[in-house]
Amino acid sequence: MQSNYRRVIRIGAIVFALIAIATVVIGITSRANQFDNVKDWTAQQAIPTVSVGLPNVTSEMATMTLPGRLEAYARAPIYARVSGYLKSWKVDIGSAVKAGQLLGEIETPDLDQELLQARADLASAQANLSLAETTANRWKDMLTTQAISKQEVDERVGDFLSKQAIVKAQEANVNRILALKGFTKIVAPFDGSVTARNVDTGAYINAGNSNAVPLFEISDTRKLRLYVNVPQNYVSSIKVGTQAKFTVPEHQDNMYSATINSSSGAINIASGTTLVQLLVNNAAQELLPGGYASVILDLPNHSALLSVPASALIFDQAGLRVATVGQDNKVILKIITIARDLGKTIEVNSGIEATERVIENPPDGISEGDLVNVAKPL
Repeated sequence: MQSNYRRVIRIGAIVFALIAIATVVIGITSRANQFDNVKDWTAQQAIPTVSVGLPNVTSEMATMTLPGRLEAYARAPIYARVSGYLKSWKVDIGSAVKAGQLLGEIETPDLDQELLQARADLASAQANLSLAETTANRWKDMLTTQAISKQEVDERVGDFLSKQAIVKAQEANVNRILALKGFTKIVAPFDGSVTARNVDTGAYINAGNSNAVPLFEISDTRKLRLYVNVPQNYVSSIKVGTQAKFTVPEHQDNMYSATINSSSGAINIASGTTLVQLLVNNAAQELLPGGYASVILDLPNHSALLSVPASALIFDQAGLRVATVGQDNKVILKIITIARDLGKTIEVNSGIEATERVIENPPDGISEGDLVNVAKPL
């Protein structure tokens, strides 16, 4: 009986030991599996997830939008040619004027006195000339009587010629002052409108002042010039006579047309652009000279271009690149050349193919051969 009891106790101890060992083994195995799972999860989380997209193919006809500036077809700042006081002005800003129309008058008391003095000097010179002419003729008559020498006659004739030259000089001086008096009336040089008036009645005008401002400014706005700076890459695509479109901020819903008229024929060193001039018909007077315009130029593409988001660009010591994802989900960095920067998108000349998956927002520090997870499209 006692031996049976001992046998039961021994068997129980063995079972208990086996259960304990099994429990320990299961715990260790479970902990090891959990560690491996955590390790795998951590490694998986260390791989960045990226969004990719295929490059877009541009259409055969591309457009380029550039800032431009509208200018009057003809613009004339009118300065004073004589000093004095503004007697009156006849037109104000915004007034339409015709060529030769009176804009204002300048009162010139000093010039008036100069004219009186010049006319008096001319009268005196003419009187001296008349006397010298009479004297010279008398001495010529006396020469026939041998009463005087030829030398004396020549002196009288020379004096007459000298007085004649003085009269011509005085006449020229009078004509000069009369010409200046003509500038006291300020007139419009051509048909247009008054775009500036910088003086008022009674203001003193100093014609000899190098810092003088124009009295008036006349602009012909029935036709406008539109200036735009075209990047060097596209200068060859800009042809004289072709049409362009543009908009202005004050009429955003309207699209206006312009004709390419000419270009400067040179590249600006500072900006790398060429100045192009377009002509705009402004018969309706809707457009204002000096205003900003957004110019849309058509650029025919001889070959299809690929475009990628601007956020896909990587610029570092290796140059300008984009990151693509290969079939094994590893990063391949491609060096590209830009055809045109459109702001949110970039047109690419070379470096990538249309079938390559481009990372739209590459994470910082991405390198060649890095493994990535590709996010599924929404």
